[in-house]
Amino acid sequence: MEEGIFQAYENEIQALEEEIRLLTEKYEDMRQESTFFSDEDILKAIKSLQEETEGETKGHESPSDLKAQLESLETDLSFLMEFTGFHFTSHSKKTVEKTRNKTVQKHRLSGKCHSIPFQLEFQLLEMQKDEKVSVVVSDLSIIMESREDPNVSKFVSRTEECGDLLTFFRNLSTYAEWYEHRRHTFLHFK
Repeated sequence: MEEGIFQAYENEIQALEEEIRLLTEKYEDMRQESTFFSDEDILKAIKSLQEETEGETKGHESPSDLKAQLESLETDLSFLMEFTGFHFTSHSKKTVEKTRNKTVQKHRLSGKCHSIPFQLEFQLLEMQKDEKVSVVVSDLSIIMESREDPNVSKFVSRTEECGDLLTFFRNLSTYAEWYEHRRHTFLHFK
């Protein structure tokens, strides 16, 4: 009986140690992200944001004007979602590394294109040289249901190798649109 109690305590201790380890890692990540910026950089950013906010609020006469602008943006977003068929359900971004000329961010994105769900995970390397900015996608991982079509898994594999997000979204949009047409046609004949 006592061994069972000791085992339960041991399991609880191990669970707490694991939770402490995870929280410590999270704290270190947050601390690391905040140390990328000096106090001077933070003050400049705050001042810039304040000036930007003041400039924006001077251009608007009232909160109702802001509300109308927000409704307009929501209408535009809705139109784009209907037009492209893409409905993004979640997005997360984590800064992995940040230096003066280089930023590495890890992105996670999920959503649906028409009726086909997808998830993307990739790293974005942004390098700045003089006034030019170059962006490179790496470590692209795509999770999709291949449905009945084996060509989808081939397409996903090729896209992951190339790391070409634009091609992925274009081809997924076309495929999903025609998939919907085929599905409606077959339902019609059933």
